[in-house]
Amino acid sequence: MTRVDEHYEPERAGRLLRTERDALIPLLRAAPDEAYAIRTCCPGWTVRHVLAHCGSALTRVVESRFEEGVYSPESNDRDIAERADWSNSRVVDELERGMTEAGPVLAAARGRLDGVALGEWVHAGDVREAWGKPGAYGGDGLVDALDLLGQFSRSDFAAARPPLHADLDGRDEPLVLGTPDGTRPPARYIGDAPTLIRLCAGRPLPGTRYELAGATEKELVLFG
Repeated sequence: MTRVDEHYEPERAGRLLRTERDALIPLLRAAPDEAYAIRTCCPGWTVRHVLAHCGSALTRVVESRFEEGVYSPESNDRDIAERADWSNSRVVDELERGMTEAGPVLAAARGRLDGVALGEWVHAGDVREAWGKPGAYGGDGLVDALDLLGQFSRSDFAAARPPLHADLDGRDEPLVLGTPDGTRPPARYIGDAPTLIRLCAGRPLPGTRYELAGATEKELVLFG
């Protein structure tokens, strides 16, 4: 990321990962092996695939391994394949280590890698969704996730999208996504925060209710 918000918090991404670690890892440890074979909303990926991807992505951060093409679909598939013979518990061990140790590296990168933390948090929501657990794309890390979402939307890594003012349930100030460029007025979203996360991450929207004016759902997808 070449542009850093004036109120950027270098510890935010690591804090989000640690908060999610404390909620997610016990859930994973308690799950039977067959639960890891359940399909998620990520095309072609089971819960185990998602967790293997997350663990490998964070290991790359911890070990500063960023070869050409890293985090591309092909690179992600290779990382998952390399863990095909691992036990589920070993996959979770790697994920826990990454969520614990990545924070200082993310802080030192001054925002350039924070999108990894946000993606990991969204994937944790994918797992909860697949297992029918409450709190998908919400929970104790939501405030930090929203701030990271706003930051990511103004980074050089986000796809160009119209600016958006999001009036979120329970939040006094609107969340502003994107950077106005003078070509169109900001779009407006009214609804809850987890649904906004779904929209920006390109996740399914069944059972949600919200108002959106000035943009289409497709235009709000920043990653996914």
